Amino acid sequence: MASIVRLQNVTKDYGQGQALTHALRGVNLELEAGEFTAMAGPSGSGKSTLLNIIGGLDRPTAGKVEVDGRELENLSKTELGLLRRDRLGFIFQSYNLIPVLTAIENAEYVLMLQGVETVERRERVRQVLKEVGLEGLENRYPRQLSGGQQQRVAIARAIVSEPALVLADEPTANVDSETGKALLDLMRELNEEKGVTFFFSTHEEAVMRRARRLLELRDGVIFNDETNNNGDRTHG
Repeated sequence: MASIVRLQNVTKDYGQGQALTHALRGVNLELEAGEFTAMAGPSGSGKSTLLNIIGGLDRPTAGKVEVDGRELENLSKTELGLLRRDRLGFIFQSYNLIPVLTAIENAEYVLMLQGVETVERRERVRQVLKEVGLEGLENRYPRQLSGGQQQRVAIARAIVSEPALVLADEPTANVDSETGKALLDLMRELNEEKGVTFFFSTHEEAVMRRARRLLELRDGVIFNDETNNNGDRTHG
């Protein structure tokens, strides 16, 4: 399998002097295409920082970051924006839906930026919304959807452009346990049936058990890296 993410000695510092904070401390990591990997760790351990750096939303203080075969340091702002638009999908714990757009409009937003024609765009989005269990809710606004339904829209938006990698920051944090289990089942299914690569952060034991690979991050350092070939699909 080809590596889709490669980090070499990545550090990230914030502040200076006595206020200096070491968010990441020499992280080395390699993810292969098709992985379903969770990153666990307490609040403040550096999980969101690491995801943001992989996604090109933040730059490391030092070290090398390679995503989808491209070294991010060498990309212009325009090239980095195109990489995020065309090759990466993002799922945030706060959903980040546009409140004045309907579910279908939110989900098709990336395709619209890519210039996909309206008929094809709508057809692709309707199919994905059906796959994530939102058939019949396409024209509802975020305020008319439950938290779990809003997160499903966010997942649809992240995968409809068929990205190489989906980065998910605590995707089940703001939903109840049953909804979280259903969302995780959905992501596992997309990973297994469509080959979508997922890398997500979590602090929930139920989510950790379901990943096929689990990293543990503490004080900006990866101190554990375990593989679970099956992933626990019976708990959660």
